[in-house]
Amino acid sequence: MAKQKGNNINEKKGKPTRTEISQIGRVAMLNYLFKETGFQNSDFQKIGGNANSPAGSVGVVNKVLLEGVDFDLTYTPIKYLGYRAVVNSIGELYAHLYTPCSLSFTIAVSSKFSFEHIRSLWEGVLKSADVYEIKNLSLDITSSLTGLTISVSASGVRDKELEEKIKAPKSGDLLCVTGDLGAAYMGLHVLMREKVAFNASKEYKQPDLSSYKYLLSRYLAPEADSESIVKFSAAKIYPSEGKFITRGLGDAVKTLCARYGLGARVYIDKIPIASQTSAMAKEIDIDIVTAVINGGDDNRLLFVVPLEEHEKLTKTYRELEVIGHFTKDPETLLVTPEGNTVSITAQGWSEQE
Repeated sequence: MAKQKGNNINEKKGKPTRTEISQIGRVAMLNYLFKETGFQNSDFQKIGGNANSPAGSVGVVNKVLLEGVDFDLTYTPIKYLGYRAVVNSIGELYAHLYTPCSLSFTIAVSSKFSFEHIRSLWEGVLKSADVYEIKNLSLDITSSLTGLTISVSASGVRDKELEEKIKAPKSGDLLCVTGDLGAAYMGLHVLMREKVAFNASKEYKQPDLSSYKYLLSRYLAPEADSESIVKFSAAKIYPSEGKFITRGLGDAVKTLCARYGLGARVYIDKIPIASQTSAMAKEIDIDIVTAVINGGDDNRLLFVVPLEEHEKLTKTYRELEVIGHFTKDPETLLVTPEGNTVSITAQGWSEQE
Protein backbone atom coordinates (compact mmCIF):
# COMPACT_ATOMS: atom_id res chain seq x y z
CA MET A 1 0.00 0.00 0.00
CA ALA A 2 1.39 3.38 -0.97
CA LYS A 3 2.45 5.65 1.85
CA GLN A 4 0.05 8.43 2.69
CA LYS A 5 1.91 11.70 2.44
CA GLY A 6 0.06 13.55 5.14
CA ASN A 7 3.27 15.44 5.97
CA ASN A 8 3.74 16.90 2.50
CA ILE A 9 1.37 19.79 3.23
CA ASN A 10 3.28 23.04 2.97
CA GLU A 11 3.77 24.33 6.51
CA LYS A 12 6.20 27.15 5.78
CA LYS A 13 5.56 30.32 7.72
CA GLY A 14 5.48 33.73 6.09
CA LYS A 15 4.16 33.95 2.55
CA PRO A 16 0.75 32.22 2.24
CA THR A 17 0.83 29.03 0.20
CA ARG A 18 -1.86 26.95 -1.47
CA THR A 19 -1.81 23.15 -1.55
CA GLU A 20 -4.37 21.47 -3.76
CA ILE A 21 -6.26 18.66 -2.02
CA SER A 22 -5.72 16.51 -5.11
CA GLN A 23 -1.97 16.66 -4.47
CA ILE A 24 -2.22 14.77 -1.19
CA GLY A 25 -5.53 12.89 -1.37
CA ARG A 26 -8.57 12.97 0.92
CA VAL A 27 -7.29 10.27 3.29
CA ALA A 28 -3.84 11.81 3.75
CA MET A 29 -5.44 15.18 4.41
CA LEU A 30 -7.70 13.71 7.11
CA ASN A 31 -4.75 11.89 8.69
CA TYR A 32 -2.83 15.17 8.81
CA LEU A 33 -5.68 17.02 10.51
CA PHE A 34 -5.94 14.33 13.21
CA LYS A 35 -2.17 13.94 13.65
CA GLU A 36 -1.10 14.23 17.29
CA THR A 37 -4.59 15.30 18.43
CA GLY A 38 -5.36 12.28 20.57
CA PHE A 39 -8.49 11.64 18.53
CA GLN A 40 -9.12 8.86 16.00
CA ASN A 41 -10.84 9.70 12.74
CA SER A 42 -13.54 7.21 11.77
CA ASP A 43 -16.97 7.01 10.13
CA PHE A 44 -18.02 5.11 13.23
CA GLN A 45 -17.67 6.13 16.89
CA LYS A 46 -17.89 3.69 19.77
CA ILE A 47 -19.10 4.98 23.12
CA GLY A 48 -18.62 2.88 26.25
CA GLY A 49 -21.83 1.49 27.75
CA ASN A 50 -23.06 1.08 31.28
CA ALA A 51 -21.50 -1.98 32.93
CA ASN A 52 -24.93 -2.98 34.26
CA SER A 53 -26.59 -2.62 30.87
CA PRO A 54 -27.12 -5.56 28.47
CA ALA A 55 -25.70 -3.29 25.78
CA GLY A 56 -21.92 -3.46 25.79
CA SER A 57 -21.60 -0.12 24.02
CA VAL A 58 -23.38 2.49 21.95
CA GLY A 59 -22.24 3.26 18.40
CA VAL A 60 -22.81 6.54 16.57
CA VAL A 61 -22.58 7.35 12.85
CA ASN A 62 -22.87 10.84 11.34
CA LYS A 63 -23.55 11.43 7.65
CA VAL A 64 -24.14 14.51 5.50
CA LEU A 65 -25.70 14.29 2.02
CA LEU A 66 -25.36 17.30 -0.30
CA GLU A 67 -27.46 18.07 -3.35
CA GLY A 68 -25.34 18.04 -6.49
CA VAL A 69 -22.63 15.97 -4.80
CA ASP A 70 -24.27 12.96 -3.14
CA PHE A 71 -27.54 13.04 -5.06
CA ASP A 72 -29.14 14.65 -8.10
CA LEU A 73 -32.86 15.42 -7.84
CA THR A 74 -33.16 15.36 -11.64
CA TYR A 75 -33.35 11.58 -11.48
CA THR A 76 -33.69 10.80 -7.76
CA PRO A 77 -37.30 10.87 -6.49
CA ILE A 78 -37.24 12.77 -3.21
CA LYS A 79 -39.08 9.99 -1.35
CA TYR A 80 -36.40 7.52 -2.42
CA LEU A 81 -33.80 10.00 -1.19
CA GLY A 82 -35.25 9.85 2.32
CA TYR A 83 -35.12 6.07 2.24
CA ARG A 84 -31.51 6.08 0.99
CA ALA A 85 -30.45 8.56 3.67
CA VAL A 86 -31.49 6.12 6.39
CA VAL A 87 -29.74 3.13 4.79
CA ASN A 88 -26.60 5.17 4.19
CA SER A 89 -26.39 6.13 7.86
CA ILE A 90 -27.26 2.83 9.57
CA GLY A 91 -25.10 0.65 7.31
CA GLU A 92 -21.94 1.40 9.27
CA LEU A 93 -23.73 0.36 12.46
CA TYR A 94 -24.57 -3.04 10.96
CA ALA A 95 -20.95 -3.37 9.79
CA HIS A 96 -19.89 -3.22 13.45
CA LEU A 97 -22.75 -5.52 14.57
CA TYR A 98 -24.72 -2.73 16.23
CA THR A 99 -28.52 -2.73 16.11
CA PRO A 100 -29.79 0.73 15.07
CA CYS A 101 -32.17 2.30 17.61
CA SER A 102 -32.43 6.02 16.83
CA LEU A 103 -32.08 8.54 14.00
CA SER A 104 -31.73 12.30 14.23
CA PHE A 105 -32.24 14.35 11.05
CA THR A 106 -31.44 17.98 10.28
CA ILE A 107 -32.62 19.10 6.85
CA ALA A 108 -31.54 22.40 5.29
CA VAL A 109 -33.74 23.56 2.39
CA SER A 110 -33.75 26.48 -0.01
CA SER A 111 -36.80 28.39 -1.24
CA LYS A 112 -37.27 26.08 -4.24
CA PHE A 113 -38.58 23.35 -1.90
CA SER A 114 -42.17 23.27 -0.69
CA PHE A 115 -43.89 21.58 2.23
CA GLU A 116 -44.90 18.77 -0.13
CA HIS A 117 -41.25 18.08 -0.96
CA ILE A 118 -40.31 17.81 2.71
CA ARG A 119 -43.32 15.64 3.44
CA SER A 120 -42.35 13.27 0.63
CA LEU A 121 -38.75 13.12 1.86
CA TRP A 122 -39.93 12.34 5.39
CA GLU A 123 -42.27 9.62 4.10
CA GLY A 124 -39.21 7.89 2.67
CA VAL A 125 -37.45 8.20 6.02
CA LEU A 126 -40.46 6.75 7.85
CA LYS A 127 -40.71 3.85 5.40
CA SER A 128 -37.05 2.95 5.91
CA ALA A 129 -37.33 3.37 9.69
CA ASP A 130 -40.24 0.95 9.65
CA VAL A 131 -38.33 -1.62 7.57
CA TYR A 132 -35.35 -1.52 9.96
CA GLU A 133 -37.51 -1.27 13.09
CA ILE A 134 -36.08 2.04 14.29
CA LYS A 135 -38.40 3.48 16.94
CA ASN A 136 -36.76 6.80 17.86
CA LEU A 137 -36.74 9.62 15.32
CA SER A 138 -36.12 13.35 15.54
CA LEU A 139 -36.21 16.07 12.88
CA ASP A 140 -35.17 19.70 12.61
CA ILE A 141 -35.43 21.94 9.54
CA THR A 142 -33.36 25.00 8.74
CA SER A 143 -32.74 27.23 5.73
CA SER A 144 -30.16 26.88 2.96
CA LEU A 145 -28.90 29.06 0.13
CA THR A 146 -27.66 26.13 -1.94
CA GLY A 147 -30.42 23.58 -2.36
CA LEU A 148 -30.96 20.57 -0.10
CA THR A 149 -28.64 19.25 2.61
CA ILE A 150 -29.45 16.23 4.78
CA SER A 151 -27.55 15.59 8.00
CA VAL A 152 -28.17 12.31 9.80
CA SER A 153 -26.93 11.00 13.13
CA ALA A 154 -27.66 7.32 13.75
CA SER A 155 -27.03 5.41 16.96
CA GLY A 156 -27.20 1.73 17.83
CA VAL A 157 -26.38 -0.74 20.59
CA ARG A 158 -24.31 -3.92 20.66
CA ASP A 159 -24.91 -6.87 22.95
CA LYS A 160 -22.32 -7.12 25.74
CA GLU A 161 -21.90 -10.89 25.30
CA LEU A 162 -21.23 -10.44 21.58
CA GLU A 163 -18.76 -7.66 22.24
CA GLU A 164 -16.71 -9.80 24.61
CA LYS A 165 -16.22 -12.45 21.91
CA ILE A 166 -14.86 -10.14 19.21
CA LYS A 167 -11.10 -10.43 18.69
CA ALA A 168 -8.71 -8.06 16.92
CA PRO A 169 -8.09 -8.74 13.19
CA LYS A 170 -4.88 -10.52 12.18
CA SER A 171 -3.04 -11.71 9.10
CA GLY A 172 -4.89 -14.54 7.39
CA ASP A 173 -8.36 -13.40 8.44
CA LEU A 174 -10.93 -13.55 5.66
CA LEU A 175 -12.46 -10.61 3.80
CA CYS A 176 -16.14 -11.30 3.09
CA VAL A 177 -18.97 -9.33 1.46
CA THR A 178 -22.73 -9.68 1.87
CA GLY A 179 -23.66 -9.49 -1.82
CA ASP A 180 -22.77 -8.56 -5.38
CA LEU A 181 -20.91 -5.32 -6.07
CA GLY A 182 -20.96 -2.63 -8.75
CA ALA A 183 -24.69 -2.67 -9.50
CA ALA A 184 -25.48 0.68 -7.86
CA TYR A 185 -22.68 2.36 -9.79
CA MET A 186 -24.02 0.97 -13.05
CA GLY A 187 -27.52 2.10 -12.07
CA LEU A 188 -26.16 5.61 -11.57
CA HIS A 189 -24.68 5.50 -15.08
CA VAL A 190 -28.06 4.56 -16.52
CA LEU A 191 -29.63 7.60 -14.85
CA MET A 192 -26.79 9.94 -15.82
CA ARG A 193 -27.08 8.83 -19.45
CA GLU A 194 -30.79 9.60 -19.45
CA LYS A 195 -30.13 13.02 -17.89
CA VAL A 196 -27.75 13.87 -20.73
CA ALA A 197 -30.36 12.77 -23.28
CA PHE A 198 -33.05 14.80 -21.50
CA ASN A 199 -30.94 17.97 -21.48
CA ALA A 200 -29.97 17.57 -25.14
CA SER A 201 -33.44 16.98 -26.55
CA LYS A 202 -36.45 19.31 -26.81
CA GLU A 203 -38.77 16.34 -27.34
CA TYR A 204 -37.42 13.83 -24.85
CA LYS A 205 -39.40 10.62 -24.52
CA GLN A 206 -38.97 8.40 -21.50
CA PRO A 207 -37.38 5.16 -22.72
CA ASP A 208 -38.21 1.69 -21.49
CA LEU A 209 -35.77 1.09 -18.61
CA SER A 210 -37.27 -2.20 -17.48
CA SER A 211 -34.14 -4.11 -18.51
CA TYR A 212 -32.19 -1.99 -15.98
CA LYS A 213 -34.63 -2.55 -13.12
CA TYR A 214 -32.14 -4.34 -10.88
CA LEU A 215 -29.41 -1.74 -11.38
CA LEU A 216 -31.80 1.16 -10.76
CA SER A 217 -33.21 -0.42 -7.62
CA ARG A 218 -29.73 -0.95 -6.21
CA TYR A 219 -29.01 2.76 -6.64
CA LEU A 220 -32.38 4.34 -5.81
CA ALA A 221 -33.64 1.93 -3.15
CA PRO A 222 -30.64 0.18 -1.58
CA GLU A 223 -30.92 -2.26 1.31
CA ALA A 224 -28.61 -2.85 4.27
CA ASP A 225 -28.20 -6.45 5.42
CA SER A 226 -29.98 -6.11 8.74
CA GLU A 227 -29.99 -9.90 9.19
CA SER A 228 -26.19 -10.15 9.38
CA ILE A 229 -26.17 -9.88 13.19
CA VAL A 230 -28.75 -12.66 13.50
CA LYS A 231 -26.94 -14.86 11.00
CA PHE A 232 -23.56 -14.48 12.70
CA SER A 233 -25.08 -15.16 16.11
CA ALA A 234 -26.86 -18.27 14.84
CA ALA A 235 -23.60 -19.55 13.33
CA LYS A 236 -21.63 -18.57 16.47
CA ILE A 237 -19.20 -16.64 14.28
CA TYR A 238 -17.81 -13.34 15.55
CA PRO A 239 -16.38 -10.98 12.90
CA SER A 240 -13.38 -9.02 14.11
CA GLU A 241 -14.16 -5.90 12.05
CA GLY A 242 -16.50 -4.52 9.40
CA LYS A 243 -16.99 -1.68 6.90
CA PHE A 244 -19.99 -0.37 4.98
CA ILE A 245 -19.09 -0.11 1.29
CA THR A 246 -20.15 3.35 0.07
CA ARG A 247 -17.06 4.56 -1.81
CA GLY A 248 -16.13 1.37 -3.60
CA LEU A 249 -14.52 -1.86 -2.50
CA GLY A 250 -11.01 -0.40 -2.82
CA ASP A 251 -11.63 2.35 -0.27
CA ALA A 252 -13.27 -0.10 2.16
CA VAL A 253 -10.39 -2.59 2.00
CA LYS A 254 -7.69 0.07 2.24
CA THR A 255 -9.43 1.71 5.20
CA LEU A 256 -9.45 -1.54 7.18
CA CYS A 257 -5.84 -2.30 6.24
CA ALA A 258 -4.65 1.16 7.30
CA ARG A 259 -6.55 0.86 10.58
CA TYR A 260 -4.65 -2.29 11.61
CA GLY A 261 -1.35 -1.94 9.76
CA LEU A 262 -2.10 -4.96 7.57
CA GLY A 263 -2.27 -5.63 3.85
CA ALA A 264 -4.76 -7.58 1.80
CA ARG A 265 -5.15 -9.86 -1.20
CA VAL A 266 -8.48 -9.60 -3.01
CA TYR A 267 -9.15 -12.23 -5.69
CA ILE A 268 -10.86 -10.83 -8.78
CA ASP A 269 -12.59 -14.09 -9.66
CA LYS A 270 -14.10 -14.26 -6.14
CA ILE A 271 -15.76 -10.82 -6.26
CA PRO A 272 -19.54 -11.34 -6.73
CA ILE A 273 -20.82 -9.37 -9.74
CA ALA A 274 -24.37 -9.69 -11.13
CA SER A 275 -24.80 -10.47 -14.81
CA GLN A 276 -26.79 -7.24 -15.29
CA THR A 277 -23.87 -5.27 -13.86
CA SER A 278 -21.37 -6.87 -16.23
CA ALA A 279 -23.70 -6.31 -19.19
CA MET A 280 -24.09 -2.60 -18.41
CA ALA A 281 -20.35 -2.15 -17.96
CA LYS A 282 -19.82 -3.70 -21.38
CA GLU A 283 -22.56 -1.52 -22.87
CA ILE A 284 -20.90 1.72 -21.78
CA ASP A 285 -17.35 0.39 -22.20
CA ILE A 286 -16.26 0.51 -18.55
CA ASP A 287 -13.95 -2.08 -17.00
CA ILE A 288 -16.15 -3.87 -14.49
CA VAL A 289 -13.36 -4.53 -11.97
CA THR A 290 -12.39 -0.85 -11.96
CA ALA A 291 -16.07 0.03 -11.43
CA VAL A 292 -16.32 -2.32 -8.45
CA ILE A 293 -13.10 -1.09 -6.86
CA ASN A 294 -13.74 2.63 -7.36
CA GLY A 295 -17.52 2.87 -7.78
CA GLY A 296 -19.68 3.96 -4.88
CA ASP A 297 -22.96 3.36 -3.07
CA ASP A 298 -22.84 -0.44 -3.14
CA ASN A 299 -24.32 -0.42 0.38
CA ARG A 300 -22.93 -3.88 1.01
CA LEU A 301 -21.16 -4.98 4.18
CA LEU A 302 -17.50 -5.98 4.21
CA PHE A 303 -16.65 -8.22 7.18
CA VAL A 304 -13.37 -9.55 8.52
CA VAL A 305 -13.91 -13.13 9.73
CA PRO A 306 -11.26 -15.15 11.62
CA LEU A 307 -9.58 -17.73 9.37
CA GLU A 308 -10.38 -20.55 11.79
CA GLU A 309 -14.08 -19.94 11.15
CA HIS A 310 -13.82 -20.65 7.41
CA GLU A 311 -15.32 -24.13 7.45
CA LYS A 312 -18.16 -23.08 9.72
CA LEU A 313 -18.75 -19.99 7.58
CA THR A 314 -19.19 -21.97 4.35
CA LYS A 315 -21.70 -24.27 6.01
CA THR A 316 -23.83 -21.84 8.02
CA TYR A 317 -23.63 -18.44 6.28
CA ARG A 318 -23.49 -19.28 2.59
CA GLU A 319 -24.73 -15.84 1.51
CA LEU A 320 -21.43 -14.36 2.68
CA GLU A 321 -18.86 -14.33 -0.14
CA VAL A 322 -15.17 -14.76 0.74
CA ILE A 323 -13.20 -12.49 -1.61
CA GLY A 324 -9.74 -12.38 -0.02
CA HIS A 325 -7.75 -12.15 3.20
CA PHE A 326 -5.50 -9.95 5.32
CA THR A 327 -1.71 -10.25 5.04
CA LYS A 328 1.31 -9.14 7.07
CA ASP A 329 2.69 -7.50 3.93
CA PRO A 330 1.14 -3.99 4.03
CA GLU A 331 0.36 -3.88 0.31
CA THR A 332 -3.26 -4.08 -0.82
CA LEU A 333 -3.36 -6.12 -4.00
CA LEU A 334 -5.82 -7.50 -6.52
CA VAL A 335 -4.99 -11.04 -7.63
CA THR A 336 -5.97 -12.05 -11.16
CA PRO A 337 -7.15 -15.58 -12.06
CA GLU A 338 -3.68 -16.11 -13.56
CA GLY A 339 -2.01 -15.27 -10.26
CA ASN A 340 -0.72 -11.81 -11.22
CA THR A 341 -1.11 -8.95 -8.75
CA VAL A 342 -2.13 -5.32 -9.21
CA SER A 343 -2.11 -2.62 -6.51
CA ILE A 344 -5.54 -1.58 -5.32
CA THR A 345 -6.11 2.13 -5.87
CA ALA A 346 -9.02 4.11 -4.48
CA GLN A 347 -10.31 7.64 -4.86
CA GLY A 348 -9.07 9.92 -2.10
CA TRP A 349 -5.95 7.84 -1.43
CA SER A 350 -2.63 9.34 -2.52
CA GLU A 351 -0.65 6.80 -4.51
CA GLN A 352 2.57 8.79 -4.54
CA GLU A 353 5.56 7.19 -2.88
